[in-house]
Amino acid sequence: MDKIELKKSLKPIHLWAIAVGLVISGDYFGWNYGYKSGAFSFFCALILVTIFYISFAFSFTELSTSIPSAGGPFAYSNRALGKFGGFVAAFSTLIEFLLAAPAIAFALGSYFQFLFPSVNSTYAALFFLAMFTFINLLGVKQTANFELVITIIASIGILIYLVSVYPFSKPLILFSKANEFQFSSMFSAIPFAIWFYLAVEGVAMAAEETENPSRDIPIGYSLGIGTLVFFAISVMIFTTGLEMEPKLLGSDNPLAVSLEILYGKDSLLVKIFGLIGLVGIMASLLGIVLGYTRQIYAVARENFLPEFLSKIDERTGVPKNACITGSLIGVVCILTGKTDIMITISVLGAILMYIISMISLFVLRKKEPELERPFKAPLYPFFPALALVLAVICLISVISIYPIPSLIFFTLFVISLVLFLILNKRETNVQN
Repeated sequence: MDKIELKKSLKPIHLWAIAVGLVISGDYFGWNYGYKSGAFSFFCALILVTIFYISFAFSFTELSTSIPSAGGPFAYSNRALGKFGGFVAAFSTLIEFLLAAPAIAFALGSYFQFLFPSVNSTYAALFFLAMFTFINLLGVKQTANFELVITIIASIGILIYLVSVYPFSKPLILFSKANEFQFSSMFSAIPFAIWFYLAVEGVAMAAEETENPSRDIPIGYSLGIGTLVFFAISVMIFTTGLEMEPKLLGSDNPLAVSLEILYGKDSLLVKIFGLIGLVGIMASLLGIVLGYTRQIYAVARENFLPEFLSKIDERTGVPKNACITGSLIGVVCILTGKTDIMITISVLGAILMYIISMISLFVLRKKEPELERPFKAPLYPFFPALALVLAVICLISVISIYPIPSLIFFTLFVISLVLFLILNKRETNVQN
């Protein structure tokens, strides 16, 4: 009996929607916590992170087109560095996506409570996570089409916000605060600058379900990263120009709060934008569920996780066990209510994954020079080297500024590594 495989049905427009949809909630919430480092220091962190993501995206595209796998970073590192490299990539990517999901779901619940105050935000978060798990279970084509629609709506929402605040904003105010810049403050703002782009690499996990990966991934990924760079810098500059940082610092819906202050709580614009903001966060949650489902499936397929997680539903072509298991983990995390810690640990997972991916690119260039590479990283080796150096800087800064989340992250890493080594040794003994 032939093994059931993932269905190839995605086009560049779907990949753009997945790339932007995965991330766009980062424009609607989360990034504003970076204001505690000072506006200009935060802006410098954003520029540094933007340079990193541009260099990383073009380098990462080489990997995703050369090895189009649902495992994404796991597949590249496993091939380049062996089982240990595969473990590091699998652990870091799963931590990134599995913790980003409940953080985004919680923000979605908070936005819903903002619109409907009588609703409990935690219950709303659980409801939305369950709803998007169900949508993902319907099939990748249905999920991608829905993601496309809500990503377009969410993108229009960002444009509406920018146009609405433009008459009130004084963007140059940001640069007048340059004298407040401190390197330590810039480093402390890096995790929240990363939130503007976190999980954009998840588009690689749809590679096995793309009609023509070598052509479609570069197009979809390039358009996606370009859209996100424009949104991130514009939102940061125009929001800072409103001089509302103290009021936005602790908010779970900073853009809606900005419009509420400018136009009044009962204005039609605020109500419409609140609904669009809801859609924006929905786009990210839907994409994140898709991402961790494929990652769990791919890792289990290579026997790094229990085999039942690699089973694909014959009717829908979806790894339903992986999808449901990832969502149950999200439920537990939502009930903790520690959004800021989840964001930081998720960021740590992402940065470690970026590092292992760039190392894998260099190793594969040496190890497999004849590997077909439909897209090659421009300015090699400068671009991937720049991405690697900046990723290491980001990792050091996050660890030094946020010791408790870092301790949790590395404790989970050590525990997972011990379990991996035990299971791997047992498997080797059985084979012998």
